[in-house]
Amino acid sequence: MEDLGSKHSSHTEFFLAEMVQLENIYKDMGEKSVSLEFCQGLAKSFSSSSIRAGKDPISWEQVQDWFRNKQKQSEAEVPSVANSPKIVGSSDASTITDELGTCPNPKDEKVPDISELAFEARSSKDAAWYDVESFISYRVVSSTGELEVRVRYAGFSKNQDEWVNVKESVRERSIPLVPTECDKVKEGDLMLCFQEREDYAVYCDACVVKVQRRLHDETDCRCIFLVRYSHDDTEEVVQWNRLCRRPTQEQPVLSINPIADLWG
Repeated sequence: MEDLGSKHSSHTEFFLAEMVQLENIYKDMGEKSVSLEFCQGLAKSFSSSSIRAGKDPISWEQVQDWFRNKQKQSEAEVPSVANSPKIVGSSDASTITDELGTCPNPKDEKVPDISELAFEARSSKDAAWYDVESFISYRVVSSTGELEVRVRYAGFSKNQDEWVNVKESVRERSIPLVPTECDKVKEGDLMLCFQEREDYAVYCDACVVKVQRRLHDETDCRCIFLVRYSHDDTEEVVQWNRLCRRPTQEQPVLSINPIADLWG
């Protein structure tokens, strides 16, 4: 990776998963300054993760410098020529992993643990979400300073690889709803819903408009869900087996593959 903005950057590069996590942490914390203890904790978390086995550790100075440079970049009114569009790092699926840590709560600055997570990415072609098999490469966009990744979707060939924005289009993989958890679905919740039409069938974001509760056992849910799809504002009545819940801090996602997301 080229410039991280300090003398420490030439020693050890951030991995893709670490870059994504840093971006997500910054998104939550914004202009808030990070403490020395937080930088030390995050550096320790990075350095002790499985993706750094046998690799050089990350220093707390590198973490601190990254946040400082990110804040300077956000304050700049005109993008620097030095930040022109370019790929800042690349690798194949064997070296770019799909491991990502959860974002910390900026109120107490708890350091997140890096764990194996699965991810999904939203395609710009149809606004649908697909499971990510691997990250191929990544780059920084000059006009926004935001991170993009080139993803390979699970079950698709390399011809379908796509550049997507990390903040907007990469997240932890959604969790299929099970009959015993239907009570956790509330009106207004964002869900991933299987939208089936005559010429296509994809998973899209949808908002729960109304829930009609019905008595049922643990093996089958009889509740009815009215959802509104985010990309076209159409509404549809669906059953539980077409819905996936978004991961929460109370229900962490374990490794299912793939990221995801993907790298909040």
